Amino acid sequence: MRHVLSALVQNRPGVLAHVSGMFASRGFNIDSLAVGETEDPNLSRITVVVMGDDRHLEQVRKQMEKIVTVVKVLDISREDYVERDLMLIKIDTPRDRRAEVKALVEIYRGRIVDVSPEQLMIEISGQEKKIEAFIEAVRPYGIRELARTGRIALVRGSRPGREEDATSAEAEGATASVLGHSSL
Repeated sequence: MRHVLSALVQNRPGVLAHVSGMFASRGFNIDSLAVGETEDPNLSRITVVVMGDDRHLEQVRKQMEKIVTVVKVLDISREDYVERDLMLIKIDTPRDRRAEVKALVEIYRGRIVDVSPEQLMIEISGQEKKIEAFIEAVRPYGIRELARTGRIALVRGSRPGREEDATSAEAEGATASVLGHSSL
């Protein structure tokens, strides 16, 4: 089964190395990994996509929570969540075929971000299946280079009593401890 783990961590050097090392030591291949600062500059969110059975992933989630700099880990795979991936791709586009490629870019709601005499660089964001479909659609033109961010995800909405509410309280406490303040 595909699992999407969302981890709120302290924004400190070495946290990503600890987390990815823990996955490697458990024999899990990371399909996608994205990390970035949250609305609080003292905290980052790591989004990890891995394949595995529920029992083993629950063990991994618990091991992640034992890492001192990890505030909270949620397996959001069964939640209603929004997921996005970003890709930059360079495609061979001789002048006589540019209109075809531009039409594909419009269909997939992408943007042309750079133009050279023989290539276009395109930015596409969306769900993984959209990104994969665009890659297959432009493959016949010749892909020169491709870079992807990996998936990021957030659970939709906010309902009272959900784990996100507990995460917010824990994150406030973690932020206060990072800043050297006691939480109120």
